[in-house]
Amino acid sequence: MNFPGTVVLKTERLVIRPFCGADAHDMFYNWANSSHVTRFLTWPVHKAVADSEGILNVWVKDYENPKNFNWCIEWRENHQAIGSISVVRMNEEIEEAEIGYCIGEEYWKKGIMTEALEAVIGFLLEEAGFNRVCARHDTNNPNSGRVMKAAGMLYEGTMRQAGKNNMGICDYTIYAITKDLYFNHSL
Repeated sequence: MNFPGTVVLKTERLVIRPFCGADAHDMFYNWANSSHVTRFLTWPVHKAVADSEGILNVWVKDYENPKNFNWCIEWRENHQAIGSISVVRMNEEIEEAEIGYCIGEEYWKKGIMTEALEAVIGFLLEEAGFNRVCARHDTNNPNSGRVMKAAGMLYEGTMRQAGKNNMGICDYTIYAITKDLYFNHSL
């Protein structure tokens, strides 16, 4: 494995890039202030732009660590930050990266998150050299599982009462793709 850090990735409709302090307004208004967007996440809804500014200050500093992979999803059409996608857990021993993501409700059900997830999976397996990329979702949020499946990840199982998010203790479902599956059955 190698650790190039959070590099810029481009797709047809997206620029997937490191966050900057100027993203606070978009972050707050496009997704972080929405209890609907954050209900299945582990962090609380932001109450003010200052909350978004505070977390972005931490995230920007964290880019000094080349093992940090935390991207802003920018919609090319309007140049706004519309969501985030990141490696939320890493297990170097088995070369695994676990992905977490969220996107503003206005951008749901347009294939945008699948497009971002495909780009990040490709980068992590092809460039960073991970062997396995996985993601999990609350079973009460099946749309997230559809994104994972559409991005080429395979269902691995459901863990009962094994997670906790803003809705409380929950069951979660795991999807994953390995390097051999990715290269033998490309997305």
